[in-house]
Amino acid sequence: MDPEIDDLASVLLEYAQDKLAVVDDAGTYVYVNEASASILSFEPEHLVDECAMEFIHPDDRRAVTEQFDQVSASTQSSATVQYRHATGSGGWVWLESRFTDPPDDALDGYVVSSRDITERVTAERERRDAESRLRTIAGTVGDVLWMFDGDWTELLFVNPAYEDVFGLPVDALEADPHNFLEVVHPDDVDCVREAMARASAGESVDIEYRVNPKTDYSRWVWVRAVPIRDDGEVVKIVGFSRDVTDRRRRERQLAVMDNLLRHNLRNDMAVIMGNAECIARDTDEPASERAEIIRQQGRELLESTAKQREIIDLLTERTTPEAIDLVPVASDAIGTIRDQHPSVTVELTAPDAAIARTLHEVELAVVELLENAIQHDPNGLPALSVSVCAREDRVEIAIEDSCPPIPEVEFRVLTGDWKMDDVYHTSGLGLWLVYWVVDLSDGHIAFERTETGNAITVSLPRESL
Repeated sequence: MDPEIDDLASVLLEYAQDKLAVVDDAGTYVYVNEASASILSFEPEHLVDECAMEFIHPDDRRAVTEQFDQVSASTQSSATVQYRHATGSGGWVWLESRFTDPPDDALDGYVVSSRDITERVTAERERRDAESRLRTIAGTVGDVLWMFDGDWTELLFVNPAYEDVFGLPVDALEADPHNFLEVVHPDDVDCVREAMARASAGESVDIEYRVNPKTDYSRWVWVRAVPIRDDGEVVKIVGFSRDVTDRRRRERQLAVMDNLLRHNLRNDMAVIMGNAECIARDTDEPASERAEIIRQQGRELLESTAKQREIIDLLTERTTPEAIDLVPVASDAIGTIRDQHPSVTVELTAPDAAIARTLHEVELAVVELLENAIQHDPNGLPALSVSVCAREDRVEIAIEDSCPPIPEVEFRVLTGDWKMDDVYHTSGLGLWLVYWVVDLSDGHIAFERTETGNAITVSLPRESL
């Protein structure tokens, strides 16, 4: 070899970032470059003429020996192995080494090229440990936890709870991820497919449907799916499926009792009010006045049953907040009030749009607050105004009136200071409807008495576009 080229090769070897070594047939270091100092904290002269195997972790020596023997026996020209090598500081460093038998006799030995992979091995071990902990935790919860790829063609993870809830073995789902559609109630399959497509398109999904033919599809699951993006593309979909059969059963029972009581109440009140009307028509005062009181109380009681129906629907239908423009909501609520009370004037101040994340029943809440103000005005003709304001993180609807101060028991219901388990008698169920609509929308209500009346401000989360 040309001396100049030989000198250049020597310089390049010494400045190489990988540890380069030559070992003989006995596994003794014949040559080690300068990279050993930065990688192993050993100067090259400390390693030369030493047995390389003495520096390898005892648990890894067998694997290294097997790979080296295959190369030295000429069964293969090269081999790669990962192992721990001792360091000058008394620790260990993970190396990935490639053993090579040169094709000619220019080099008396075997070339070992090694790079430090400690960070990679540590990260992989931490990942496996975290995954093991996750699987341990997931195996103890009753919810079905799962992860699919972005188009639902590969199951990445599911915990054992799947088998009990869906009635299908996990290995069957792993073999064909679309198998879970086979255990969905036939009437619900289309809406489940549609929800899957929405999740693949990047939308978070919240849905309930029936599963498990082994139980005649009597099991209901509440499923929430969230897409995971990478560079804007949906690469994974993660979520959970919760068995809500008991809640569904209670809701059905509640609905039956509600329908039964309302039916009986309407029938009985019709009889009472009919007789009260006859008494008022056929008798003189004061009996006719008392009959009119009975009729008025009956009408109010029937109105309460209508509010009760709205509350039952709100609490049992499990609606979820969605992006809603509160400007047309406020406008439509005012229109409802004007239809019911033509002589009442309501002013509206609002921007072109104000998008909040709320339940669609928010319009009922605004109507109820306006109606409540009208009922509390001595003449039934309060000055009312509604303003909508979009702030940085929320959207506010403020209702102001010219009424006497609202009773404390009512505004404390609105602001949540008095919970439902406290026994306070409000003027009706309407304010509870308002409170629950706002509360289930993750909003809050503020109340203020002013010199000219009352101001109620409903704050709802602003939808981030």
